[in-house]
Amino acid sequence: MAKKQKKKKELEPQYFTSATNIKTLNYGVYYMSLLEKVLYFSMAFLIGAGVGYLFYGGIGANEFGEPTKLTYILNTIICTITGLVAGKLFLPARNIQILKKRKNQLKMQFRALLDTLSTSIGSGKTVSDAFREAQNDMKIIYSEDAYIVKELEVINSGVNNNLNVEIMLLDFGKRSHLPDIESFANVFETCYRKGGDIKDVIRSTQQILNEKLEIELEIETLVTSNKTEQSIMTFMPVILVGIIKGMSPEFGSNFASGAGIISTTIAVAMFIAAYFIGKEVLDIKI
Repeated sequence: MAKKQKKKKELEPQYFTSATNIKTLNYGVYYMSLLEKVLYFSMAFLIGAGVGYLFYGGIGANEFGEPTKLTYILNTIICTITGLVAGKLFLPARNIQILKKRKNQLKMQFRALLDTLSTSIGSGKTVSDAFREAQNDMKIIYSEDAYIVKELEVINSGVNNNLNVEIMLLDFGKRSHLPDIESFANVFETCYRKGGDIKDVIRSTQQILNEKLEIELEIETLVTSNKTEQSIMTFMPVILVGIIKGMSPEFGSNFASGAGIISTTIAVAMFIAAYFIGKEVLDIKI
């Protein structure tokens, strides 16, 4: 009987190639390099192992509280397990952080682009000339390596090779994985093809982005104190246990007892659950 071969799920590419053979970025995907994985995993492993030792270290000690061979074996096993779990959980979490930061930067840069386009088109320049001028302006505001500068390079390269600007914008919108940019590209494409008021489209999108940004800043201001409290509460149990074990080793030895292990495990589980619930509550999206 022939064995069924499972097809591996194809990974979404991190980069594409534009119609003018320029390497373009997929803003919804990020794959860490081997060096990044090793560094982030090692950092998380050390922290996880340290926390595991702090909460569960000393199990298997003799009646005088002295470590035995079993204690060293259990310490090694516990530190290894907690370190591996921490590393495994941190890598995808860090990946999400990088993607979120990248999208936020792109969104802010796109907002600046709309300001420049609105000014240029309002002064009577054509759409093509407005995008060319915008590329120079973005280099001054940001840098040549900025995301929006790279995207304008792709768009202007396409326009210079007789490709429609709306097609280049649609490609940018799709790769951005940002609803605002995708929506702008779709409306721009329809309006430009049918001879609509491009200036009005840009102004409307600009207004929507500004309003959303103001709301996001207001929300961020309101929840900043709560996020600070959550960060403090995240480290507080670790600090308290460290203080107890450091200042009162006799009392700290209770953590290694049967009741102590069960209580610690329940407390850690509740603490982790509370952290993720709090993080979800404070992550307000518009």
